[in-house]
Amino acid sequence: MHIRNLLAANQPSISFEFFPPKTSTGAEKLFQVIQELAVMNPSFVSVTYGAGGTTRDLTHDLVSRILKETEIPAVPHLTCVLHSKEEIRDILTRYAEIGVGNILALRGDPPRNQPDYNRMKDDFPYASDLVRYIADFNDQQQGEGFGIGVAGFPEGHPETPNRLQEMDYFKRKVDEGADYICTQLFFDNHDLLDFRDRCSLAGIEVPIIAGVMPVTSRQGMVRMADLAAGARFPGKLQHAILGVEGDDITEAGIDYATVQCQELLEEGFPGIHFYTLNKSQATREVVTRLGV
Repeated sequence: MHIRNLLAANQPSISFEFFPPKTSTGAEKLFQVIQELAVMNPSFVSVTYGAGGTTRDLTHDLVSRILKETEIPAVPHLTCVLHSKEEIRDILTRYAEIGVGNILALRGDPPRNQPDYNRMKDDFPYASDLVRYIADFNDQQQGEGFGIGVAGFPEGHPETPNRLQEMDYFKRKVDEGADYICTQLFFDNHDLLDFRDRCSLAGIEVPIIAGVMPVTSRQGMVRMADLAAGARFPGKLQHAILGVEGDDITEAGIDYATVQCQELLEEGFPGIHFYTLNKSQATREVVTRLGV
């Protein structure tokens, strides 16, 4: 089933993101986490794709196992950096064969050992090119093909400081055939509300799923702040963890994420997508408190 159809059911959608471990031991630990979260009855789960396709087979194998051993729809991420049209077609064909119903289409980052990589030499310089290719692939298949999701950036795209130009680029990506938007994580709901307003002004009408991650450690916050996209931590969140001793701020993070999600659902967003970091405790507690 396409994600757009799940979101149209007027029920809050809860979903989780995982990344594929590189070892068999890690894979078994992750599957235990997936089974723990499965009791939350998620609408879907997504599986990330390493920079430049570095986890191509790992992503495929994890998606395949989720589909075989659970009843949860699995949405693979797919990036187009360093990929030819033939490679993307092969990947899409493999996913169609195992019953994948949706793809999250992303431009992606080049491998870290190629920081000066020239994207314009790729078959797909932009995510909009990948979206169009998947839409064309769908047209050539029997049945409804893949639902197509794209990433949204409530805090602004890190490579496009011009916010007006950013929405022009984003609308192009949606117009090429996207069914829904799943946002990057954010901690200030005002950023998402503003993003939704700007989407509306640009004529973007597909549903927006909010990306949320409960913070559980100070070190994790520092790592997120150091990323190129740079997560912003509002004063309200920082104030909540000031009185907590040590690195473990799990309870404060759960409290903050719960209120954040409650506000988003009250604002009418159709779903919350949790960035789990392959762990279940904090996410499970937030979902339990939400009672959805």
